[in-house]
Formats: sequence, structure tokens, C-alpha cells
Amino acid sequence: MKVLLAIDGSPHSQAALEAVASRDWPVGTEVEVLTVVHSQWPLLGDPLFTIASAHVESILDQRHEAPELMDAAVALLRANHPDLPVTTQTLDGVPHQVIVAEAERWHADLIVLGSHGYGPVRRAILGSVAAAVAVEAPCAVEIIRMGQPHVLQGNGDTRP
Repeated sequence: MKVLLAIDGSPHSQAALEAVASRDWPVGTEVEVLTVVHSQWPLLGDPLFTIASAHVESILDQRHEAPELMDAAVALLRANHPDLPVTTQTLDGVPHQVIVAEAERWHADLIVLGSHGYGPVRRAILGSVAAAVAVEAPCAVEIIRMGQPHVLQGNGDTRP
């Protein structure tokens, strides 16, 4: 099984990382940890994009923070699963497009990512990476929401 874990350093993606690290994976499972630096931004001066601007700044910081983010993710995964093959990728682009393209390229069986849980206004301005990935993905997608148990597809197990 090939699991693509998309993280961005947020508490929501930390929850996704912890969910993947806490699972018992079948023999032969591989995990690729992916972070995307969003390098394409609209040049708009509209006040409605003030919230988006703050979000842009935090994502641009990812380029600088990506190596540390990836090292911490790999350390947690290997601490819980010493024999689990784990690779990392830091790619540039529009997050949902890059996640879907990487899942296709790598032939992922499952994409795991966190959901920021934005309300309708912020979601309209910033979009929803998780929703777009769920719609466009070539494989199963598991969206982890903080503070809520998640359900594994297939066998009906519920794990915190």
C-alpha cells in the first residue's frame, strides 16, 4: 500500500501525521510525506483578500521551514514504525493540484491530509485543499479533522 501524507505544518496536518503514525500498517506499506509551497498568488488589492494575505505569508514561510517539518514527520513515523519505508517531497505549486499530481505520479493508494475546517467565508476566499483533493484524487482520500474521531474506509474501524 502506498500512502501519500500531505502536511503543511499546521495543527491540522499534525493531526493527520499523528493519525498515520498511530496506525498499524500492513507489511509492504510505503509512506511519502509531501509538503507543497504555494508559489502562485493572485495580485489583488481587494480588502477581501486581507485574510488570504496573512495565509500567504504563513505558507511562504514553509519554504524555509520545510526541511525541519519533513525531518520531524519522518522521525515520528520511524519512531512508531522503524521498518516503514518513508520518503519526502517538497514541491512548489497550487497545493491541491500538486497533491493530486503526486498521487498520480507515485501511484498512491491513499492520500491522508488534515482539514483546516474553515467556515464558508474563509473557504470561499482561500478555497479548501482537502475538498479539492477529495474531488480530484485518483485514489482513496482520508481527511483528518482535529478533535473528531476519524473512520477508516472499508472495515468500519473508528480510531481517535
